[in-house]
Amino acid sequence: MLNRLHDGLRLRTTPAVFFGAAGVIILFVIATILFTDPLSTATGVASQWLMENFGWFYILGVTIFLVFLIYIAASRFGRVKLGPDDEAPEHSNLTWFGMLFAAGIGSILMFWGVAEPVSHFGDPPRGDALGIEAESVAAAMDAMNFSMYHFTFHTWAIFTLPALGFAYFIHKRNLPPRVSSIFQPILGRRIHGPIGKFIDIVAIIGTVFGVAVSIGLGVLQINGGLEQLFGVPQNAGWQLIIIAVVTGIAMISVGLGLEKGIKVLSNINIIAAVGLLLFVLVFGGSMLFLLKGTFESFGSYVVNLPELALWNDTFANTGWQNTWTVFYWAWTITWSPFVGIFIARISRGRTIRQFVVGVLAVPSLFSVIWFGIFGYAALDIELNGDGGLVERVVDDGDIPGALFELLSHYPAAWIVSVIAIVVVVIFFITSLDSAALVVDTMSNGHEDFNPLGQRLFWAVAVGLITATLLVFSGEGGLEALQSISILIGLPFFIIAFFQMYSVHRALREDAGELPDMRTREWRKVLPPEETIRRMRTDDDKYDYEDPADTTTRPQPATEVPVMQDPYLRPPTDRDVDRPKRTGTLAGRTGSKRLPRRDPDSNS
Repeated sequence: MLNRLHDGLRLRTTPAVFFGAAGVIILFVIATILFTDPLSTATGVASQWLMENFGWFYILGVTIFLVFLIYIAASRFGRVKLGPDDEAPEHSNLTWFGMLFAAGIGSILMFWGVAEPVSHFGDPPRGDALGIEAESVAAAMDAMNFSMYHFTFHTWAIFTLPALGFAYFIHKRNLPPRVSSIFQPILGRRIHGPIGKFIDIVAIIGTVFGVAVSIGLGVLQINGGLEQLFGVPQNAGWQLIIIAVVTGIAMISVGLGLEKGIKVLSNINIIAAVGLLLFVLVFGGSMLFLLKGTFESFGSYVVNLPELALWNDTFANTGWQNTWTVFYWAWTITWSPFVGIFIARISRGRTIRQFVVGVLAVPSLFSVIWFGIFGYAALDIELNGDGGLVERVVDDGDIPGALFELLSHYPAAWIVSVIAIVVVVIFFITSLDSAALVVDTMSNGHEDFNPLGQRLFWAVAVGLITATLLVFSGEGGLEALQSISILIGLPFFIIAFFQMYSVHRALREDAGELPDMRTREWRKVLPPEETIRRMRTDDDKYDYEDPADTTTRPQPATEVPVMQDPYLRPPTDRDVDRPKRTGTLAGRTGSKRLPRRDPDSNS
């Protein structure tokens, strides 16, 4: 039946995966509209229960991901190529770093760059636990610590883990670009069966919801900017209009393709975002204050990272951790397959060590700069200027309007705010556009040409989920986005632990198991008086010649094992006629001899 429907619609995909994921999405939209209040209540209760009882699991899980990635990069597996062993990287370092910047961080930074530091400055996360007063210098430093904790190494560990799995199994083992491929060492050929299809359906649904949450945050921010500049009210009607416009433009970009659509918009956005960053730095109250604060906050974050990575608000139990950190981690992991596939596609030919260090360090460093500049610009206004940010963001709860409140304190505020709105719009258009391409690839299992209608369907699906969460979910706004993220994120966290095991097992299989270390064995040592006592009996199993000499130090029972030279291998029949060149490292490795040095030359 599914095959007939698939062929009738002229699709080119895996019917079970495509229709399974599409069916759940459509069912969710219909059920939410028809049964708004019961579903909203159930979602809120379930997410609250998860936050209270499993919030610690989300926090611990991301820290484990980061430790695992550092271990893999530092181990012998760090030298493994993500592709054929003799293949060079597909992109230069500069190009690769530039594409990593575009891998989803722009939309995050635009929304939270000002809102996060200001929120924690006005309402310190550890105020009750450590006695930090709101709007104090200590609150400012703690606010920057948490902002960098939320958007640097830990966030990118969530993206890097599935990206490493995709890169290894797509480029090294040449498997389809699907989440199920990462489980090949565990499932074998069953990745193409019902279990594998179920994993892919869950991954696609989670990715669509995760991207929808991101688009929803962008819609709230765009609506907040339009209200400040043009008096557009923040309500469901205008939010639906914004979603329709963003989705429509994204569909046009999908139709234009990668080169004429996503690539052009991404280049424009990168230039505009960096320009906005430089504008805040140069035209702020004190450039020196911003630069010094950025460096100082990074040092404070590094020093406090071990504590932040495991902090669970145990004693104060204010619930802050659930609505901030747990929400971030759950939201980020839902759309990590989308970012992971993108990063994997641009990283072919790099070693695992290069991959992990690059993907973790480069975007994290940019996040440090972004939050340092925008965060300290906001803090400068609060501590040394006219203020107003805490009142709007914390007291009034207008988190989406934080960026535009900051820009209102700068010259040419209206023009710059319009540019900021355009940057936010383009960021979310590119996110929606590229998400449609990636989700279509995950449902197809290949990256060849596919009908345009499939990609357009996924763009529309993300727009529908966004509208449903913001307008028809009953809660509305940020609360609805948080609730659904907590619920969708749990199965992804469970899957991530299996991903770590699967990647490590595949590396051991392909790189070879290290043999157990052999050491010299030693005879048992007895006290001298017991040795003499046993020598006088006939059942002495130790051959001691002189108790006074032999019992005061251990005696080896075996010889010292000889370590085999890793460059040497047993000779074969093909080696008979070859010249023997095993006396030097060049000879043992098969490389060419170095040219003889001319003794008369001065070099």
